Amino acid sequence: MTETFTHPQIQDGWFREKPVLWPGQAMCLEIDEILHHEKSLYQDVLLFKSKTYGNVLALDGVIQCTERDEHSYQEMITHIPMMCHPNPQKVLVIGGGDGGVLREVVKHESVEEVTLCDIDEAVIRTSKKYLPGMAIGFDNPKVKVHIGDGFPFLEDKANCYDVIITDSSDPVGPAESLFQYKYYELMKNALRPGGVVAAQGECQWLHLKLIAEVRTFCRQLFPVVEYAYTTIPTYPSGQIGILVCSADPSCNLKKPIRKWSEDKEEKLFKYYNSEIHEAAFVLPQFTKSALKEAESK
Repeated sequence: MTETFTHPQIQDGWFREKPVLWPGQAMCLEIDEILHHEKSLYQDVLLFKSKTYGNVLALDGVIQCTERDEHSYQEMITHIPMMCHPNPQKVLVIGGGDGGVLREVVKHESVEEVTLCDIDEAVIRTSKKYLPGMAIGFDNPKVKVHIGDGFPFLEDKANCYDVIITDSSDPVGPAESLFQYKYYELMKNALRPGGVVAAQGECQWLHLKLIAEVRTFCRQLFPVVEYAYTTIPTYPSGQIGILVCSADPSCNLKKPIRKWSEDKEEKLFKYYNSEIHEAAFVLPQFTKSALKEAESK
């Protein structure tokens, strides 16, 4: 780390997260080396090598992924919806410029085409250089990349996709529109019959009101809506939610309808398996109560 480098979230060799949506607490990581910093057209892009979590991507002062724990998020937000569709052939990823979700989607042999739409080319470019374990997803010939806002991208995509995965940052800045009713309506219209969507669903310890609001309007659009979560040390409070919706009223999102063998799961994954798929939907009582109360209003 060069002595001349300055950044508002870095002091005395430590990165301290900017807690925009979780005031009063912040994740800190000790830095080994600054790898890259730029102000893109949309956000502050910082990559650094940490002492204990490998290379780290932070956008607007908030950690997006680390090499050590990214698989717990990437695998769960991908394989929960993918394993609840009988034959996912055409997949859309909104956001996900680090390539991790792409890496997971193409593990499914049924997939014929996967399109990634990310608003910020800087995230894709820098991830390819500094996060190769995730960005390997871009190398697959089934992948197509579109640089642009996911909201307008979806407007003319009626009946196009079997699965849509929104791997967004938090609902401030470039990702704010991805937490609104209109966006979920666009995703619904872009699904083929029986399609499934999954989206980054924020943390139940910090954003329960927002989770309840989004889940409530999703229930106006989709016959099946569920909230799951995964554990991940470097996200706020060590958890992150996944909102999953199906256009098929008979779909049980809590149970995978396709399964790999235990040997195959061991080879393919670091976190996901069929048991943890089901366990991800088992919610603590305070979350169940809050969601039930929002639903009754």
